[in-house]
Formats: sequence, C-alpha cells, structure tokens
Amino acid sequence: MNTVLENTSTKVSTGLKENNLSFTEVIAQSVANIGPSVGPALGISTVYVSAGNGSWLTYVFATIAILFVGYHINQFARRSASPGALYTYVSDGLGAGAGFLSGWALVLAYILTGSACLAGLSNYTNELLGYVGLSLHPVAICVVATLVGWFMVYKDAQVSAKLMLILEAVSLTLIFTLGIIILAKNGFKIDFAQVKMKGVTADSLRLGLVMAFFSFVGFESATALGGEAKNPLRNIPRAVTISTIFVGLIFVSFSYIEILGFAATAKKLNEVPAPLTFLANTNGVGFMGVFLSLGAAISFWSCFVACITASGRILLSMGRHKILPATLARVHRTNNTPHVATGIVAVISFIIPAILLSKGCAGLDIFGWVGTVSTLGFLFCYAMIVISVPVFLYKRKELKAKNVIISTVSMGILLMPIIGSVYPLPPFPGVLFPFIFLAWLILGGSWFFIMDVYKHSVVEEMRKDIKLSREKVDFGEEIGGKLESN
Repeated sequence: MNTVLENTSTKVSTGLKENNLSFTEVIAQSVANIGPSVGPALGISTVYVSAGNGSWLTYVFATIAILFVGYHINQFARRSASPGALYTYVSDGLGAGAGFLSGWALVLAYILTGSACLAGLSNYTNELLGYVGLSLHPVAICVVATLVGWFMVYKDAQVSAKLMLILEAVSLTLIFTLGIIILAKNGFKIDFAQVKMKGVTADSLRLGLVMAFFSFVGFESATALGGEAKNPLRNIPRAVTISTIFVGLIFVSFSYIEILGFAATAKKLNEVPAPLTFLANTNGVGFMGVFLSLGAAISFWSCFVACITASGRILLSMGRHKILPATLARVHRTNNTPHVATGIVAVISFIIPAILLSKGCAGLDIFGWVGTVSTLGFLFCYAMIVISVPVFLYKRKELKAKNVIISTVSMGILLMPIIGSVYPLPPFPGVLFPFIFLAWLILGGSWFFIMDVYKHSVVEEMRKDIKLSREKVDFGEEIGGKLESN
C-alpha cells in the first residue's frame, strides 16, 4: 500500500531528488539535529544547574514528552510527505495562517540552533587546538565550519546524511567508552544521592525540563526530507520515534554517569567548561581528552549541517507557495538541492554568533542565549502540531476519543516547559528572550496578514495547494485500500 501511496502524489514535485535517501540516511538527519554528543558535552551541565541530582529524571520526563509530540507528528507523516515538515502539517490541520506562523517559528528555531552549534563548535575546536599549543579566532572557526557545512548540503543530501551519521557514531563511541571507565572506577555502585534525588524539588525539576527540551529539539527534522526519502510514509515516522528513544536513553544514562563522576571530585558539573575532558583527566585517561573534544566539535558541526538542511527545505516550500520570495524555491539543476534557501540560512546562522563572538562573548554563553530562543520556537511549533491533529483527523472523519485524550495530555505536558521558559522571567539577558521570540511571531503574523490583504491570490493558491495535497493523499489511500483488498 505504501508503494501505491508514493505513486499517487503523496510527494510534492519540488525538483529535489526523489527516492534518494534510505531509512539510515533519514534517521541520520534527526539524530544529527538532536546532536546526542552535545548533551554529554554541554547540555547535561545546563540541566544540572536547575535539576541537580534529578537531572536523569528530568530527561526521562523530556523523553516521554517528546514521544507524545512525535506521536502527533506521525499522524501527518504516515499520511503525506513533503519538504515543508511541520509547516505543511499545521497548515493541513489549522489552515494556512497557522501553518505559516509555525513554519516561520520553526525556521527561526533551526537557524538559532545552528548558531548555537557554531558557538559551541568554536569553543571545543580551540580546546582541541590547545593540546598542540594553538588557537584560532572563534569567528574564523565559524567561517570554515559554515562554508564546509553549506557545501556538503549544497552538494548532496545523501552524502551529508551519511557523513553526519558516521561522525556521530564515532563521537558517541568515545563518550560511552569514558562512561564505562567512570562506572568501573566507581565500582559500578548505585548513586543513592541521585536515586533519592537529594536536594531536588518539584520546581527545580520544572526548570530543568526547559533545558532538557533543548537537548531534543530537532528530533522531527527527518520530516523535512519527505520529498527525498525512500518510502517516506514508513521511514519518516520510524525515524522520528526511534531517534527520540535512542537519544533519550543516551541522555538519561549519561546524566547519571556524569553526576556520579563529578561526585568524586571537588568540582560541580556546571563549574567546568568541558565536563567530559575534566572527567577523563580525573579518571586517569587524560589522553582521551583530545578525542572527546574532537567528538564534541564533530557533533556541533553535524547539528549545524542538519539545521541548515531542514530549514532550507521549509523555506523551499514557503517559496514554492510564494508566501515568501519565490527565489527560495530554486533547486540546483545538477545537485537537486535547495542551494539558495540553504545558503541564506547558513549565512544568517553564521552572522549571529560571529557578531557576538567578535564582541568578546564566550561561546558557551552564546550557546545558552540563542539556544533558549530557539527552544521557544520549537515549543511553539510542537504545541501547534498537538492542537492541529484532532482538527486534521476530524476533517478526515477519523477522529476518535483517544486522539482527543492524547492531545489533551500532550498539551498539558508541553505547558510545563512553555510556562517554565517565560515565568518567572530570568535575569538579564534571559529576560529579553521571550520578547525577542514574540517580536518574531508578530513580524511573521503581520507579513501573512499583509499578503492575505494585498496579495490574496497568493494565499488562496497556498490554501488550494494544501487542500489538493490532502485530497491526493485521501485518493491514494482509497485506491491503495482497494488494491490491498483485491
């Protein structure tokens, strides 16, 4: 039946290379966008600031919450495939305006995640160069990383996906080797301070959950490859779910291991800029420090590549609908990649950390700042997806009571990090972040309103295209069902 669905226009013709990416390459996009090595290298320490000994439980909650969101995303991903990802999904459920606003927020989220990764990359690259007595200006590091990353995406999505997966596998192997050493040094004993969550309160878990969510953002980015994946109606939902479970297990287990390792030292997890290198030194394997720094740098770069890959394809869909400049829909004649859109997001992703780094801001500070704003973008999109699924299923006359219950529970879970990210307002500069994101939404909403008023035909064509895509999917399922029954 899936084959039938592919042949009945569940894919939108965009000029991208169809049936190009295998399941392995599709899941590589989501895994790289999450950046599982970034968590142990930096993300866990930011969660520890709030959640302390309850960090592992915070990651358990975050994994469950993301799986709920993934369930909703897969309601769309199992039925249609396009490079628009959440932008087209929300449009199909709640209409063109809500869809555009979701895509607008998602593009910002991906761009800022890419910026955060470049900032983190500059930090770990200089730490790596420090082993041989060298250092580079962090902006220079960002320039090279941006150019190489964009070239990979410009050239071939298949090659970049394979490279990202290989690099992440190498990085994770190094990290888990260190983890086993830490457990062995501690006699594989149970850390009762963590099991009993010593010093942890419900409020600290809530605050830690906000940063734990940032560790997972981008898990849905495989959906942006809908126009290029093989058997997308099967492989993309699998990639969304499996990547979440896989990375969630990594975050839960290594948050426990890192806190256990630091318990035997005079330092706290959040007091050192490179926790993995510190643990390698204190556990008698200091020589691993260079490899761990290399692995962290690799993971940051892979995440940056995944971000421009996904955001470029969302902009391509918006350009194709002409709700944004049509130039964004241009696809390279030879490579079949959205070279214009990916080039634009790569440049913007670079400019933000380049300005802040040139002003003397620390790479790790920048990582936290822009990462917080990007998390707001992802949370907004996830909430819109959860709301849109019951409406989408109702339109298709498939809505069941369980769908409403799951959506209600999911929305309740999402409200915890959403509220936690804006209340109470954090100290400067964090107090600015919710207002920056709100200004971005207002700008996008104003643009859509202007287009709807002064270029109504463009918005109407967008609505018709979304409706037509849904009708084609419905037709494909009807034909596929008849063929199966025969």
